[in-house]
Amino acid sequence: GLPPRVPVELTVPSIRVEPVRAGVRLTIDRPERRNSLDTAGLAELHCALDAAERDPACRLVLLAGRDGVFCTGMDLAAAADGPSGDGGQAFFDLLRRFTSTPLVVVSTVDGQVAGGGVGLAAASDLVYATGRSTFALPEALWGLLPCCVLPFLVRRVGFQKAYAMTLSTQPVGAAEAAGCALVDEVSDALDEPVRRLAYRLDRLDVAAIAETKRYFGRLWGIPAETERTAVAELGRLMAAPAVRH
Repeated sequence: GLPPRVPVELTVPSIRVEPVRAGVRLTIDRPERRNSLDTAGLAELHCALDAAERDPACRLVLLAGRDGVFCTGMDLAAAADGPSGDGGQAFFDLLRRFTSTPLVVVSTVDGQVAGGGVGLAAASDLVYATGRSTFALPEALWGLLPCCVLPFLVRRVGFQKAYAMTLSTQPVGAAEAAGCALVDEVSDALDEPVRRLAYRLDRLDVAAIAETKRYFGRLWGIPAETERTAVAELGRLMAAPAVRH
């Protein structure tokens, strides 16, 4: 069910990879496209996760953006040029993998998060954000819904908050996001909570991380039927001529 791996070395990379204590940092590096993700970017993230999972010393995957933008989700212009349902399944696969990889996935947010970027955060194990960060689901403005984001967002913040963010399309500030558990810690020095976490993870067996995520996944997992509904609904909406325009 994963998207095809692309020969990353033959393209301009969308993801910058650098080592950090206890793991690796993956920085979405498409400032000209507001750090959105296309098919190649999704495949690059999967490849980076593959490498991290093969490293016996790796416990931590940090996800970051740049230039005041964490991520604005799927590249809708690229998605509109392709089959309407392909991007949704590939994106859902990535979010589900965040919840199941035997590594701790942390979104470090400094600035704007929109659309599927909220999904990346919601599917992460932990989210650290600066005070200037905002989170928004603007899809309804284009006749869409954040179909693949919502199963992960509802699991994290509850029905009403996810519903209100979707319906209003209004951004939520860092403090409010922390109040509804979308953000785990607000700090204008993101290296500090990351440093504290990495210190602990260095002493944690990777098997303990895997068992924790597997157990919580069994208690509050996202059913396959929910996945099929989310992907199919996004495909239906993306196929509408007005939306594609």
